[in-house]
Amino acid sequence: MQEPRQPDPDGQLPDGQAPDGRLPVGGAPGGQDALARALALGVLRDASLGDRLVVRARLGDGAQDALGTLVARTADTLTIETRRGPVEVLLADVVAAKPVPPPPAPRPRRR
Repeated sequence: MQEPRQPDPDGQLPDGQAPDGRLPVGGAPGGQDALARALALGVLRDASLGDRLVVRARLGDGAQDALGTLVARTADTLTIETRRGPVEVLLADVVAAKPVPPPPAPRPRRR
C-alpha cells in the first residue's frame, strides 16, 4: 500500500496540488508560464532572419513588446527592427513570441 502524501506547511503537496487534489491558482508550479516561454523560444529558434515576429520580454516590473523583422540573433540576444528602430531583446527575458503576417498595404489617400 502506498504511503499517503503529506502537505508542506503551506498546505501544498510536493507536486503543487492541494491535499484535496486542486491545483493552486495559476496552475502547477511553472505550468503555463513555463509552457508559454518554451513555445516562444521554439518560435524564435525556428525563425529565420527576415521573418516578422512579435516578441514580449520582461522589462523591470513590466513587459516590452517588439513587433517587426528579425534582423540579428546571437546565442543570448535577438534584434527586431521595429518602426521606431532596432530593439535588442535578451532571450533570458523572453516571455512570449509568435510569427505575424506582413503589415497591411498603405490605404489610398482620400480626396
